Amino acid sequence: MSGRGADDRHVVALAVLDGLPTFELAVPCEVFGLDRSDLVDPWYELRMCAGEPGPLRTAHGLLVPTPYGLADIPEADTVIVAACHLDRVRNPPAGLVAAVRRAHALGRRIVSLCAGVYLVAAAGLLDGRRATTHWMHADDLARRFPAVEVDPGPLYVDHGDVLTSAGTGSVIDLCLHLVRADHGAAVANEVARRMVVPPHREGGQVQFARPPRRPAAGPAAGGGAGLAPALDWARARLEQPLTVAELARAAGLGERTFARRFRETLGTTPLQWLLQERVRLAQELLETTDVPIERVAHRTGFGTAPNLRHHFRRLAGVPPATYREAFRHRAR
Repeated sequence: MSGRGADDRHVVALAVLDGLPTFELAVPCEVFGLDRSDLVDPWYELRMCAGEPGPLRTAHGLLVPTPYGLADIPEADTVIVAACHLDRVRNPPAGLVAAVRRAHALGRRIVSLCAGVYLVAAAGLLDGRRATTHWMHADDLARRFPAVEVDPGPLYVDHGDVLTSAGTGSVIDLCLHLVRADHGAAVANEVARRMVVPPHREGGQVQFARPPRRPAAGPAAGGGAGLAPALDWARARLEQPLTVAELARAAGLGERTFARRFRETLGTTPLQWLLQERVRLAQELLETTDVPIERVAHRTGFGTAPNLRHHFRRLAGVPPATYREAFRHRAR
């Protein structure tokens, strides 16, 4: 049985434990709980499921209504395990662990937010797999679950059936990623616009976990502006054959310094970043326009349709035509 009703609504079950952070509660409510049927009809249905006997409150004392319980968790399409204080998730309720394990066995998508990964790991769903959590908890998680490949770098890790996120702000990144996977980039971008947040943040946790560097003296330091102006400059010119040297000049840095700082900040190379940005632009054009594939290739800087197909399939997993067929009718 799928958790969907007669209107084929995608049901998201949010497992609630006492003392969960207010932010990790608020973000799923904002993304999945508001009526956004003007974007996709039907939109998601968010169900607040008690993971233990109540009354349940947030870490700030706000009472959380939970009209659903453990039995409803395996009936949902997506199960979100919210963060909680470490003492609670290190010793999670056995009933909730069993419900999450059963949901996964039934083919439901399991999502952990920040420290919620402890519970998902306790359910045995991450053995032999890569997972992330807040960088402050990574060492402890690795010690407690040696079968899990803990990676504190990324904002989130997606295995398709199980997804994990890093700390606090990355909850937004992962929730928007779920919308993008379900309904395409154009819909996710519009949700991000309404939330007044970036639709996709570059890089991982490393840029936040490291202590700030003292900027070098002189103009080669880039004036303290960071890489953002150069990235915006490049996004506005994706149809052009951009080079690393041009990006470095836009950032006010030497080419080698630019490449090094780029990798330190974003965790990838400038050329790989350009490919990813071009594919993202191609996704939006495929979703929101009827422009022919050849024209999409030109507007995204791939030049030819075969070149676009090659890189699009490698990064998006499907050919452009298949992607358009899957998502074109969902974007308005």
